[in-house]
Amino acid sequence: MKVFLCLAFLLCLYLGSEAKVYTQCELYNIFQETGLAGYHGYSAANWICLAYYESGYNTEAVNNNGPSRDYGIFQINSRWWCNDGKTVGAEDACHISCQSLLNDDIYDDIECAKRVVRDPNGISACLLVNTPVTQ
Repeated sequence: MKVFLCLAFLLCLYLGSEAKVYTQCELYNIFQETGLAGYHGYSAANWICLAYYESGYNTEAVNNNGPSRDYGIFQINSRWWCNDGKTVGAEDACHISCQSLLNDDIYDDIECAKRVVRDPNGISACLLVNTPVTQ
């Protein structure tokens, strides 16, 4: 019985932390709900565009960017924003584990994205190439 309970618990943990590929409509609704739409002047369309081109709406996307890596739906960089335990000299300005950006719960990703956009570089700080997203 104990083995069954342990397996059930582990299965719940695994299922609760799966990655997800969101749709535009799902993201739009979440961005509205969380106040990301319109945050610092960037519309839901701006954020949806960023998520599409950075990760294809895939929460488990990881890209090696040289000495640092980009994580999650917004491709948040380990050099400045999250802690991956690998990047030398990382700032971890969002005070978040990069690994936590890779599951289907994007609410912590959104809070970090809000922190990023408050940076003097704005939404460009999210992008691999400093290409401004039009408003």
